Amino acid sequence: QVQLVESGGGLVQPGGSLRLSCAASGFAFRIYHMGWYHQAPGKQREMVAKITSGGSTNYADSVKGRFTISRDNAKNTVYLQMNSLKPEDTAVYYCNAENPVLRAYWGQGTQVTVSS
Repeated sequence: QVQLVESGGGLVQPGGSLRLSCAASGFAFRIYHMGWYHQAPGKQREMVAKITSGGSTNYADSVKGRFTISRDNAKNTVYLQMNSLKPEDTAVYYCNAENPVLRAYWGQGTQVTVSS
C-alpha cells in the first residue's frame, strides 16, 4: 500500500521557521522525483519545490532563498525546511512523488498557517 504521510505543519509567526517531512512507503522511493506543492483557499495547487531522484532541486520564485528541499533515501523521506515565513505562505502543503513512466502519488496534506 502506497503512503505519503506529511508532518510538521502548524501555526507560526511571520519570520519563523517550520520543517515539513514526508514519509513514503509502498513504492521505490529512490527512483522517484519528489516535490512539495501548496494550495491556498480558492487558489490552484502550485509547485513549491522539487528534488529529482539524482538530487537536483528547483524552487518557485516566491520561495527561493527561504525554503530548502532535501531527501534521505535511506529513510524514504523528503523534507522542506521553510525559513523567513510570510503570511502568504499560508496553505495546505502536499507531498508529491512522480516518475516519467510510473504513476504519481500525493499525500493528504499538512496545514501551514503564518500569522501573528
